[in-house]
Amino acid sequence: MSLVEGFTVTHRGYVPYSHAHYGGNLVDGAYSLGLFGDVATELCIRTDGDEGLFAGYAGVEFLAPVRAGDVVEVAATLTRIGNRSRTVAFEARVVCRAAPDRGPSSADVLDPPLVVTRATGTVVVPIATT
Repeated sequence: MSLVEGFTVTHRGYVPYSHAHYGGNLVDGAYSLGLFGDVATELCIRTDGDEGLFAGYAGVEFLAPVRAGDVVEVAATLTRIGNRSRTVAFEARVVCRAAPDRGPSSADVLDPPLVVTRATGTVVVPIATT
């Protein structure tokens, strides 16, 4: 286990077209929050040996749209360690994006990645027993 501030876990995945919710193949903002929950779970497992529970967000910023066909990378970084609570900084970035204007399966690697969502949240884990 790695219970140290600055420890980061990263996930990456494709956003399927079945998740498009709005015109222009836009995905709703809750999609990023769901990914943050998944990466927070792994962070808790790796730092505390428990899945933990998400207590809440202190702030969320939706900075750019997520679209079906994107490849999204999400990172959770441990920023504060309490007795049972952990403060986590989250960031979601689009690393690849579909380019349908060039063809139905065309896509581009975004360099640099496009930051689409940032958040700060709190997770709670059981008190460690010795």
